[in-house]
Amino acid sequence: MNKTILKKPMVLALGLALAAGFAHAAPAPKKGKGTPAEAKKFIAQTEEKFDKLGNDGNKAAWVAQNFITDDTEALTAYFGEQQLDASGQAALEARRFNGTKLADDEARKIKLLQLTLMLPDPKERQAYADANAKLNGAYGKAKYCPTKDDCKALGELEKTLANSRDPKVLLDAWNGWHMQSPSYKKLYTDYVELSNKGAREMGYADTGALWRSGYDMKPEEFSAEMERIWQQVKPLYDSLHTYTRYKLRETYGPDQVPLTGPIPAHLFGNMWSQSWENIYPLLMPATGASKFDLSKVLEERKTSAKEMVQYGERFYTSLGMPKLPETFYQRSLLEKPRDRDVVCHASAWQLDGKDDVRIKMCIRPTEEEFAVIHHELGHIYYDLAYKNQSNLFRTGANDGFHEAIGDTIALSITPSYLKKVGLMNENPDPNADIGVLLKRALAKVAFLPFGYSVDKWRWDVYSGKTKPADYDKSWWQLREQYMGVKRPLPMLADGFDAGAKYHVAADVPYARYFLAHLLQFQFHRALCKEAGYTGPLHQCSIYGSEKAGKKLWTMLEMGTSKPWPEALKAATGEERIDGQALLDYFAPLKVWLDEQNKQLAAKAK
Repeated sequence: MNKTILKKPMVLALGLALAAGFAHAAPAPKKGKGTPAEAKKFIAQTEEKFDKLGNDGNKAAWVAQNFITDDTEALTAYFGEQQLDASGQAALEARRFNGTKLADDEARKIKLLQLTLMLPDPKERQAYADANAKLNGAYGKAKYCPTKDDCKALGELEKTLANSRDPKVLLDAWNGWHMQSPSYKKLYTDYVELSNKGAREMGYADTGALWRSGYDMKPEEFSAEMERIWQQVKPLYDSLHTYTRYKLRETYGPDQVPLTGPIPAHLFGNMWSQSWENIYPLLMPATGASKFDLSKVLEERKTSAKEMVQYGERFYTSLGMPKLPETFYQRSLLEKPRDRDVVCHASAWQLDGKDDVRIKMCIRPTEEEFAVIHHELGHIYYDLAYKNQSNLFRTGANDGFHEAIGDTIALSITPSYLKKVGLMNENPDPNADIGVLLKRALAKVAFLPFGYSVDKWRWDVYSGKTKPADYDKSWWQLREQYMGVKRPLPMLADGFDAGAKYHVAADVPYARYFLAHLLQFQFHRALCKEAGYTGPLHQCSIYGSEKAGKKLWTMLEMGTSKPWPEALKAATGEERIDGQALLDYFAPLKVWLDEQNKQLAAKAK
């Protein structure tokens, strides 16, 4: 997975307009069961309020991530408290209409309004919002300083992990970053406690149960679905992990890479071992591997950040989708400023519920960033597609959908596509499929157990099963169990390695990314069929197919107005998230991996 796969800002709404003076506590909800007429009026008033809070508050969040200061943190925290209050009060009021006979769309809105937490005490709301803002800020400002005059931000450390082949250098960079998160562990544990309190106020067992309730099924059913899907795709991951072990062992030797058991986390070319494409040069097939290097082409052409984004925009317009609004390029942050700290983690933003869409990303001319741009624009075009829905329906069918759209498009970044847009001059090598598939698997398949285990860890944290003293123990138990990866150094006494991942520090639910990695292949298979493509799935690019684009747009326009199985059916004809499309896509690679593993096992003996 691309490290920058991130949804729109978590802050749904909060406002820049301090002068508007939103109250810290709304009037107490009315007593008694509500009538259909009251429900209609309540929903209209609530959506109007959320529109206002959302438009102003997203601006506050945008400023805070682009100008990381104590003042902007405080501003974000203030509006975070306002939004928490507004959504909590609306959720309490919505309870009056449970059981009232309503139109389908109104009943769905009443249900959606109750998928939130509520802290009645203004001091607790403020503490919760403060903690969220400070955790975001602490992560964004964190640096590893091996000496007083040599401080390295995350981006530089990630570059080291991606490019170095010296295990000592890799370990220093990995450990340097993971040493930063314990400084905000206490803040995180306090935040968890407040979050759980707010979830229980709304009738959920804990925050993890609240998150799992957002998928049109019971929390325990969602947990079971996640495990079912993981078991379905696990054999493919196991084959990839085994092959990777043998090749890393050839590179670093048996002292670094054991023949059995988990592999040290710092050797995978990624800070969290969540995607392995940076070590592709160590794993690439001896024959049948493309020598084409998109990063080299982009760098040699001095491709600007804006030009990188325009490649992505042209893909979407080739599907019949509209051009980006003029304000997109005026207001987006596309390059890292030299004069200040910003949160460089790529994200897509919808600030006014209509056309004020932006991305925030410190773009470099690399193959990875090229794909990430296509991903982030998937969020943007989803936002634009459902902009005519009312407030409560202006989001993805479920959060996995929002992450999957751009990745679906990125699956069409094939050699044939690159040739069409002038980035690849030579004809694609028909014998290079295994190399292309392997590189993609190192991003997509390698990610699956990480995508699953992050929230599996948090569900245990929120439920109380995992105590603060055992954060690291539980984190690494899950990573060893699901990923076959281990901590390369002994655990710190009061460590917080999970907090070294942005989505944990920022409290962004992560199951969406696991689901997205399955959904994108289902979408891809269906859209390729719609485009009239009949060849191997991994060679398909829907670039230029307005027919496929129309089918996709139809689903995007729905937002969350219908349960997600209906949206899935609109795009694919299927009603269940399933791993078979992914397995079909990588079927040739699975055969190759298993054959390679037999040969490498014989050599290892």
